[in-house]
Amino acid sequence: MANKATRYLLLTILIVAVFIIILLLLKSQQTSEPTTSESATQEQRDDKQQENELPPAERAILRDYLPSSANQQIVRREHYALSYAEEHEQAEWVAYELTDIEVQGNAEREDDFREDPEVRTGSASLKDYYRSGYDRGHLAPAADMKITEDAMSESFYMSNMSPQEPSFNRGIWRKLEEEVRELAVENGRLFIVTGPVFGSDSKKIGENGVSIPQAYYKVLLDYTEPEVKAIAFLLANEGSKKDVYDFVVTIDSVEQVTSIDFFPALPDLEENRLESMSNPSLWIGDE
Repeated sequence: MANKATRYLLLTILIVAVFIIILLLLKSQQTSEPTTSESATQEQRDDKQQENELPPAERAILRDYLPSSANQQIVRREHYALSYAEEHEQAEWVAYELTDIEVQGNAEREDDFREDPEVRTGSASLKDYYRSGYDRGHLAPAADMKITEDAMSESFYMSNMSPQEPSFNRGIWRKLEEEVRELAVENGRLFIVTGPVFGSDSKKIGENGVSIPQAYYKVLLDYTEPEVKAIAFLLANEGSKKDVYDFVVTIDSVEQVTSIDFFPALPDLEENRLESMSNPSLWIGDE
């Protein structure tokens, strides 16, 4: 009789212990699972942390400065972003931030030209330029991407190329690119947008039909205090012996020939002020 009572007591203790363990497990699970609002808040923190960890170029791109895109085919890379125009088989614009530190980079040029796998409609190819008489001209210059080997390599995607007259690419355009790097050093950092200007009936090269631009623009924004300023350059796709500052125009005038809205996210008053500027003396001082 005593043995039977003992067995019942032990069984009862075991059942109670199992019940307590189950309750503790359920409570622990409820504590470890955040509510929907807590999850959303945590996701926002994670997104903010991820943005803060991005390189300066992409942080600027993510904030205020991307132009409008005619076809919404925007490719974002670590060091620049572009809007690809399939009908012309090249970017309508390439945008990035250039800092004084990035200008001092020492990554070597490797000329690894290749098609861009991130252009969903397919980019131009090396073959398109073969024996065309035109240079594969960078929109985001390789020399602006010396900060890392990856940045340098990114600059050689064919989506970043545009057919340029050799005398233009190796002459006045190169001088303008060098001047922009000097301005980035002097001002600390610049936001840069570069792209082609097409005529009504552009000649094409290659099997993919790469349009030959009649001109190119370069838009610069110095968005750091105390003097926020902007300037634009518009150059025909041909050689020139002129000074680069002879090609200064307003951003408004570039918008007229490209139909691109360059800084749509800025407040209207600030956007209007910046896009009407064409004063080289703000950039070159008394030189």
